[in-house]
Amino acid sequence: MMNKRSLKKAINAVSDQLFANAVAVSLYGNNRNAENDEALINSIITMREDFVSRISHPEPGMKKQAYYKDLRDKFISQAQEIADQISL
Repeated sequence: MMNKRSLKKAINAVSDQLFANAVAVSLYGNNRNAENDEALINSIITMREDFVSRISHPEPGMKKQAYYKDLRDKFISQAQEIADQISL
């Protein structure tokens, strides 16, 4: 299991990479919709804030190891969805 600090660093690194890719595609991509690009960038920022804040406040009544595994799995799936949207 990762500690909180390394989990936060990993989430920030992935979010930064997604953000950079989304901005690059919105600026240099062909036939892009500005509203969709802006919504995608906002969703990356919101996702990062949500997951980083959830690291510091685990759900009561749930085992910590299970909580962080579930949190990591949900982050990976959401980041993958956003990466797929960027590549469209």
